[in-house]
Amino acid sequence: MKMGRLMGRSDDIKLTCHCGGVELRVRLVDGLATAKRCDCSFCRRRGAMSADVKAGDLEVVRGDTLRTYQFGRKAEEHHFCGVCGVYTHHRRPVAGMEFGVNVGGLEGVNPRDVDPVPWMDGVNWNPEGTDAVS
Repeated sequence: MKMGRLMGRSDDIKLTCHCGGVELRVRLVDGLATAKRCDCSFCRRRGAMSADVKAGDLEVVRGDTLRTYQFGRKAEEHHFCGVCGVYTHHRRPVAGMEFGVNVGGLEGVNPRDVDPVPWMDGVNWNPEGTDAVS
């Protein structure tokens, strides 16, 4: 994938899990400029790169197999396909950056072409505060 295609793109993009049981339509207002990785206990095991999407810019098109996982303070909702297990998106409690979506699930995007991206300090992140991105 050529990075210029999504860096300033703001039209709708399809995001799917591996088996197709979950399909989202997302609008990346900032393209992939917000792409990042996180080192919290969950994300470092999951390994996915995410990008920011505002609540009104994410639509679940197909989600019969969509499941939710929460842990710790239950400040976020991590969504994944109950069939293939692929993480699709998560809801953040921080205003202005309400969802993170799996960059690897975006149609036509290979995260390898997006790296390197900043890392969010998820170990020390405070859901009542702001995101710490390094």
